[in-house]
Amino acid sequence: MFIVDLTYEEPIEKVEELQEEHIAWLQRYYATGDFLASGRKVPRIGGIIFTRTLARAELDKILAQDPFNAVANYTVTEFIPSRTSDALAALKSL
Repeated sequence: MFIVDLTYEEPIEKVEELQEEHIAWLQRYYATGDFLASGRKVPRIGGIIFTRTLARAELDKILAQDPFNAVANYTVTEFIPSRTSDALAALKSL
């Protein structure tokens, strides 16, 4: 599984101009099952995306399609969940 950490590098007004396209991009990868959770950071300086386990090259291709590439930098961290709450036990098999 991966945690994708986006940090905005442009004013929020430029980010908001791309918001609808970004949401459509997110929805595309929720529909394929690649994305598990996402949301804004607080304060609103970027966002976080949790993905299922997939090849890093495949994730890089997906991230390259995000309209927010024009306004954000990405940090990707891979991890293997070894312990979870009962409610999130399914993450260990993704």
